[in-house]
Amino acid sequence: MDDNGHYRERRSDFIRGAKDIAKVAKKQVGKKVGRGVDKMGDEYTKRSYKRFEEEDDDDDYAGYRNDSRANDEEDHSDSTEGHDEDDEIYEGEYQGIPKGESGKEGAGDDMAASQAQQFRDLSAYEGERRKDQEELAQQYETILQECGHGRFQWTLYFVLGLALMADGVEIFVVGFVLPSAEKDMCLSEPNKGMLGLIVYLGMMVGAFVWGGLADRIGRRQTLLISLSINSVFAFFSSFVQGYVSFLFCRLASGVGIGGSIPIVFSYYSEFLAQEKRGEHLSWLCMFWMIGGIYASAMAWAIIPHYGWSFQMGSAYQFHSWRVFVLVCAFPSVAAICALSTMPESPRFYLENGKHDEAWMILKQVHDTNMRAKGYPEKVFSVTTIKTVKQMDELVTLGDDASWHAKWRIKLSTLFHQVWSNFQAVFSPEYRRTTYMMMAVWFSMSFSYYGLTVWFPDMIKYLQKQEYAALTKVFVKEKVEHVTFNFTLENQVHRQGEYFNDKFMNLRMRSMVFEDSLFEECYFEDITSSNTFFKNCTFIATLFYNTDLFKYRLVNCKLINSTFLHNKEGCLLSDVSDENNAYMVYFVSFLGTLAVLPGNIVSALLMDKIGRLRMLAGSSVISCFSCFLLSFGNSESAMIALLCLFGGISIASWNALDVLTVELYPSDKRTTAFGFLNALCKLAAVLGISIFTSFVGITKAVPILFASGALAAGSFLALKLPETRGQVLQ
Repeated sequence: MDDNGHYRERRSDFIRGAKDIAKVAKKQVGKKVGRGVDKMGDEYTKRSYKRFEEEDDDDDYAGYRNDSRANDEEDHSDSTEGHDEDDEIYEGEYQGIPKGESGKEGAGDDMAASQAQQFRDLSAYEGERRKDQEELAQQYETILQECGHGRFQWTLYFVLGLALMADGVEIFVVGFVLPSAEKDMCLSEPNKGMLGLIVYLGMMVGAFVWGGLADRIGRRQTLLISLSINSVFAFFSSFVQGYVSFLFCRLASGVGIGGSIPIVFSYYSEFLAQEKRGEHLSWLCMFWMIGGIYASAMAWAIIPHYGWSFQMGSAYQFHSWRVFVLVCAFPSVAAICALSTMPESPRFYLENGKHDEAWMILKQVHDTNMRAKGYPEKVFSVTTIKTVKQMDELVTLGDDASWHAKWRIKLSTLFHQVWSNFQAVFSPEYRRTTYMMMAVWFSMSFSYYGLTVWFPDMIKYLQKQEYAALTKVFVKEKVEHVTFNFTLENQVHRQGEYFNDKFMNLRMRSMVFEDSLFEECYFEDITSSNTFFKNCTFIATLFYNTDLFKYRLVNCKLINSTFLHNKEGCLLSDVSDENNAYMVYFVSFLGTLAVLPGNIVSALLMDKIGRLRMLAGSSVISCFSCFLLSFGNSESAMIALLCLFGGISIASWNALDVLTVELYPSDKRTTAFGFLNALCKLAAVLGISIFTSFVGITKAVPILFASGALAAGSFLALKLPETRGQVLQ
């Protein structure tokens, strides 16, 4: 064999070895990473081939070449051990890469054997990991017992409570600002409906994404990222002027806050011992109620003050409702500042093999609690904690790889890990539990959110009916030389005649003029809502600085009449006055405050009667309370029933949150919680859309839907396993 043939053979050996590395990498971390390793193999081959060319200059190389060629012809090595530091791929040594010197049949047998060995290795790895997790769960519970429950847990309680409070605020923001925002943005009914639902859609996406990431990069870090996104876009939404930009900011804000609930409950549960877990997770739920109270109080105090505003020409306006949106971002900002001082979950560190970091945090918990209790001399006795076996992962592409290539591989690997973790939630071990929890979450959310939005709409409908019943009707009236400078409201004038009358500096609300004559009249500085002129005749009439646009004049005749300096704005079908605005805030405040008794009862009884009894019992009572809605024929009755339903159903939510935390292991907890919470928001969108479509038509259908969903949820809840008294998996 000549020299060129020898080089080609040696180069083929390197290429085959690199390709074998790529095949194994593709099986371990996916095609994209495998392609990255392909490139590494090419670099490895080039460098090695270059070394051989340099050695050719040596006088003794010919003898070495002949010896190596002879050895190659006799026998080739079947495997390589180790690798160069420059070509590092895995944490630990890579061994046993076949060179592929044998024929196709032998290569196929080797590949089959390799796949079988990998399957056996993966099964053994999963078995070892599951055993490690069981041992860790028992030891971790013992360590938490030694650390005790004290100052550290209460500090973390208030910090995470701010994050949960921000979630409660987010639910109410859009509903409170819609009556005012529709004036500035000229929102149509479909646009208002989309603005009301966009927050739930954002929270649905955020819950799924942040829940999956929290199991991979940590609870604290993920929560900080999600709250930061919420704060930034909530801040921007208070300044943007257009409908589309405001819609996008509220969507992004919802995506950010979507991670709050799944991460907060999982994070806090990993610092709580078994006998305290159910009670204190229920106490944590109170901050969602506090968020609703905060939003209602701020709306009540800020939005009606129209003087809290400024504008720069007609292009930029900053009214009081924008101040309210800005103030509603404060809980999220406060949560970020407070969370920056708290440590990561030690259970997350132990699940990911970080023993020393977890030990330091647990020691901090122990020492903080012991000092607060007056035992500073008490020593943390734990020296070694069980960690879960980890799989070797691809960590670098070498020094020559570009930064964007490294980030692409990291993101690809992270996505693969998150998706695999999500699929594990539906593995045979958890499949039945997941499907049952999906049904319970969906039924609870469908009925709760559907009814809580349907209640205010029903109250508004009853208010409109009561308002319409007070309408005054005037027929064939004649008015001459009269100046109207006061508010005209809720009146119908038919076949009237108005001569040389002045309508100046007044507000018209729900006014209708039909078949009337206006001659030599003067309209100046008029602000109107839900006001129309139908089949009227205007002769020599001047409209100056009014919002009585021509589309308010239905089938009217204009003879020698003029419009000057019309007010800029949009046609609004109805505008609530300050009294109605106060009523909306007051009803929301009462409805949110009404859950306080349910929170207290559920917290005190959660660890005594169990999660399932609490969940099923509260759902049954909530189902019964739905039937009482058929007797709500007045505004006060509907408000009372709203408070009753909210106070009872909150116990179901608390039990469901605790149950979700305890049914899944630590490495899948936030992934499962995030997915179920995303399903909850999807059910909320469906419930709101369906229930509100029946406002003013019938009450029977929403009541039947809500009652049926709650009954089904309570029945399915009894089929779930009870987790009271169990260690955290």
